[in-house]
Amino acid sequence: MRKELYFGFSIMAAIVLGTLAFMPSFSEMTNGHLGLLMLSLVVVAIMLGFPTAFTLMGMGMIFAFMAYHNQGEGDAQALTRTLDLMVQRTFAVMTNDVLISIPLFVFMGYLVERANLIEKLFKSLHLSLARLPGALAVATLVTCAIFATATGIVGAVVTLMGLLALPSMLKAGYSVKLSAGAITAGGCLGILIPPSVMLIVYGATAGVSVVKLYAGAFFPGIMLAALYIGYVIVVAKLKPELAPPLPEEGRRVDLTPISQKLANFGKLALPAVLAAAKGRAAAGISTKELLKQLAIIVGPLLFFVVVMTFIHRSATTPVEQTAVVTMESDGGMMSLEDPAAAAESAGGLALPPRAEEAPQEMGVALPPGAEEAPKKAAPAASTANAATPAAEAEKAPAERQPTPTWYWIMLGIGLLIGAIFYYTLTMKRLEIFKMLLGSFFPLAALILMVLGTIVFGLATPTEAAAVGSLGGFLLAWAYKQLNMDVVRESVFLTAKTSAMVCWLFVGSSIFSAAFALLGGQELIEKWVLGLGLSKIQFLILSQVIIFLLGWPLEWTEIIVIFMPIFIPLLSHFQVDPLFFGLLVALNLQTAFLSPPVAMAAFYLKGVAPPHVTLNQIFAGMMPFMAIQVLALILLYVFPAIGMWLPEVLYK
Repeated sequence: MRKELYFGFSIMAAIVLGTLAFMPSFSEMTNGHLGLLMLSLVVVAIMLGFPTAFTLMGMGMIFAFMAYHNQGEGDAQALTRTLDLMVQRTFAVMTNDVLISIPLFVFMGYLVERANLIEKLFKSLHLSLARLPGALAVATLVTCAIFATATGIVGAVVTLMGLLALPSMLKAGYSVKLSAGAITAGGCLGILIPPSVMLIVYGATAGVSVVKLYAGAFFPGIMLAALYIGYVIVVAKLKPELAPPLPEEGRRVDLTPISQKLANFGKLALPAVLAAAKGRAAAGISTKELLKQLAIIVGPLLFFVVVMTFIHRSATTPVEQTAVVTMESDGGMMSLEDPAAAAESAGGLALPPRAEEAPQEMGVALPPGAEEAPKKAAPAASTANAATPAAEAEKAPAERQPTPTWYWIMLGIGLLIGAIFYYTLTMKRLEIFKMLLGSFFPLAALILMVLGTIVFGLATPTEAAAVGSLGGFLLAWAYKQLNMDVVRESVFLTAKTSAMVCWLFVGSSIFSAAFALLGGQELIEKWVLGLGLSKIQFLILSQVIIFLLGWPLEWTEIIVIFMPIFIPLLSHFQVDPLFFGLLVALNLQTAFLSPPVAMAAFYLKGVAPPHVTLNQIFAGMMPFMAIQVLALILLYVFPAIGMWLPEVLYK
C-alpha cells in the first residue's frame, strides 16, 4: 500500500509544481491564471480524499467571489452575486430532464443484482463454452458483460464475480493475474455498453443526444468485449499452464429423469422427442411433458421466424409516393411532383383536387344548389381566363420495396447457424440450453427491451428506464427474490447513487461557471489554438490527457470537470461531439483499471482470498488496459464502428 501512496503523492506534487512553474508572479497574475490554479487545486483536493461534489462547489464559490471582486464590485455585492449564481446553477440541474433516467436505471440495476441470476448465468455459460481454451475466463467475461450491461454497477459486478468466479478459476489452476484481470476488465464494461449511466452524464454535460450515444456505443462495447475474449483464448492456447482445460468433472451435465427417458430414443434432442411422441405410452412420458420439451427445442426456430418476418416487413415497407400533378399547357404536357409548384404555374391559385366532394366525405350536408356551384363556377373561370391550365393530381399506388441483399445474407447465416444448432443439440446440450433459458435469456430480453425501445425511437431514455425498472421488478419476482428488504435496500442505494451524481452536476455547474468567469476557458482555448494543431493531433492530445487523468481521477470527475473545457474546442477542429464522446467513453474504461485509484482492483481485493495481493491484481489488469488502448485506436482509424448505427437509424 505504501507504493500506491507514494505514487499518489508524487502525482499531486507534479501537479502543484507544474502549475507553479507556469504561473507568473503574483503581481502579474490575471483572472485566467486564477482559473488554472483553481483547476489544479481541485484535482489535488480530490486526490487527498475530499468529497468531489462539495469540493467543486466550494472551490467554485470561492473563486467566483474572487472573479466578481476583481471586476471592481464590493464584498457585499460580490457575495450576493456568488450566492445567486449557486442558486441558478442548482435550479438548472434540477430542471434537466435527462437526469431523471439515472435513478431509474440504477434502480433497475440493483433489482437485477438482487435477483441472484449471476450464479446461474456463470454456471450455464461455462458449461456451454467448455470446449473453448480458457473456458472459465471466457465465461467470466461474457457473464460480466451481460450482467454489467443489465446493472451498470461496476462495484457490484466485480464483487459478485470475485466471490463466484475467482475461487472457481483458482481451483481449476488458472493464473491469479489472468483471473483477476478478466474479472476487473469484464466488470468495467457496464460503464461503456448501454444502458450506461456514464453516457447519460456525458450527454447531459456535452449537450449530445443520449439516444445517439447509446446507438453509437453499442458496437464499440461489443468490440472491446470481443478483444478481451480473443486475448484470453490466445493466451490459453499459447500458454495452457495459465488457463488449463476444464477437467471432465467440470464438464459433466446431469440429465433430468425426463431427459434420460428421451435419450433412449436417440442421441439428438429433436429426433428423440419426435420418436418418443410415437411410443410415449411405452416410454412412460406424458403428452404434457413431451409438448414442453418440444416447445423448448423448437422455440429458437419460432423466435427466428418471427424476428426475420418483422425485419422483412420493415425492410420492404412501401415508400410514400409524392403526388404527381399533370398539367395541360400550350407547350404540351407538364408533370410536377409538388402541387404548390402547379399552383404557382397556374397563376398562384390552385384548389385541392375533388374539393367539391370534401364536405360530403366529412359528413357535412351541403345546402340546396351548393353541389352545382363549383361546376358552374368552373366553366365561368375557364371563359374568363382561357390561358388557365387544368390540373389533375393522381397519387401513385404504394408498392413494396424489393427485398434487400443484406436480408438474404442474414437469412442464410441464420439458417446455417440453426442447422448447426439442431445437428449438434444432444440431450446434454439441451440441459445446458435449459439452464441458459433460465439465466441468460431473461437478462438478454430485459436488455433488448430497454435498448430496443431507445435505439428505435419507441421511447425516450427516461421512459425506457422506467420500463427497465418494471422489468427488474418482474425478474426479481419471477425468481422469488422480491421482498420488502430487497426493495428497501435497492431504494436506499438508488437514492445514494442518484444524490451523488446530481450533487456532482451541481458542483460541476458552479465550478464551470466560476472557471468561465475567470477566463480560464478562454486562456486554454488560446493556448490550444496557438499550438497550430491539426484535427488528428488535437484528438491524440485530448485522449492522452484523458488517459492520464484516469490514473488519479474517476470517470465522473473527468466528465464533469474536464469535458466542459474540451467541448468548446470541438467546433474549431470540426470534430463531431458524438464521435468525441465515444472516444472518451472508451478511454474512460481506464479510470477503473489504472492505479492508484483503480476502484475495480480494490473491489476485487475486498473479496479475494488472502494470498491474492493487490500488486497481482494490478499486474493482471495491465494487458487489458493495453487492449483498451488498441480498441481506442481501432475506433479512431475506423470511426464507422461507432458512427454507422446512429447514421443509419437517425439520418
